[in-house]
Amino acid sequence: MMIHISVVLLLDTLRVLLQGRSTTASFVGVGSSFRLAFRATKAGISVTSTSGKLAVVSRAALAAAVLRAAEELTDATLEALPADDGVRGDVTAALNKFRSAARPL
Repeated sequence: MMIHISVVLLLDTLRVLLQGRSTTASFVGVGSSFRLAFRATKAGISVTSTSGKLAVVSRAALAAAVLRAAEELTDATLEALPADDGVRGDVTAALNKFRSAARPL
């Protein structure tokens, strides 16, 4: 379940960046030390971890890659969660909002 909460946080964090409401974003996985930092630059979105710079990608490429991965994870695992688990609705809502933000890119 922690992975689903982390997915919600990542989608919500990146949505704000992709919409241009912020030029930086930071993500830390729930219950882990996994950390990513994102910064909007003229060249695209710079992605760094605690190990250093990972990539500079376009907004569209970042949105497509994150959306694809989140959808694949959700398709494979969400049904295993109890029907009354609140994270099910959170994941669905975060995916829908992220899709809306990613669509114009």
